[in-house]
Amino acid sequence: MSNLEYEQKYLSKGLRYIAGADEVGRGPLAGPVVVCALIMPLEGLIEGVTDSKKLTEKKRNALFDQIKEKAIACEIYQLEPEEIDKINILEAVKVCFTNAVKNLKVKPDAVLIDGNNIKLPIDAEYVVKGDLKSYTIGCASIVAKVYRDRLMEEYAKVYPDYGFEKHKGYGTKTHIDKIKEIGPCKIHRRTFIKNFWAE
Repeated sequence: MSNLEYEQKYLSKGLRYIAGADEVGRGPLAGPVVVCALIMPLEGLIEGVTDSKKLTEKKRNALFDQIKEKAIACEIYQLEPEEIDKINILEAVKVCFTNAVKNLKVKPDAVLIDGNNIKLPIDAEYVVKGDLKSYTIGCASIVAKVYRDRLMEEYAKVYPDYGFEKHKGYGTKTHIDKIKEIGPCKIHRRTFIKNFWAE
C-alpha cells in the first residue's frame, strides 16, 4: 500500500488538496532540470507508486499514463542549461519548484516537497526521501522522470553523437569521453563540464 502518512496529517485537519512536488535532473551534464507538482485524488490509489528510480522504464511509463489521467492538477516546470549556468543549479531548482506549485490549476491546501536542503518562498513541508514516503510525491517523481527521459530521447535525435538516449545527460564515462572528443552541444551545462572541457 502506498504511504499516505504525510497526506493524512493534512486530511485529518479537513484540508482537501495536497500537492506533492519532486525534481529530476539536478546532476546531469546536459539537459534541463525539471520539477513536477501535482494534486492526486487520495482514494482509489494507483498501485506501485514509489521512488521513480526504483521502477523499470516500462513500469514508470505505465504509471505515468495512469497518474496523468487521474491527477486533479499537474504542472511541469523546467529550466534549460543556459539558465542553469546563469543562476546555478540550486537556484534553478528553487525556481522550478516555486513555479510548478504556483502554476497548479487547483490551489493546494498543503504542499509536500521531496528533500530538505532547499527553502522556497512558498509554504511547504519538506520530506526527506519523500518519493518513498509520500504517495503524492512519488507520483510527482514518476511524472518528472518520465517527462525528462522522453525529452532527452528527443535530444538524442538532434544530437546523436552523445548517446543521450542511454544516459539521459548524466556524467557517464562514455558521455564525458565524447565531450572531450568533440566538445559540447547546445544542451550541455557549461558550468558542469568546466573541470574537463574549456572553450
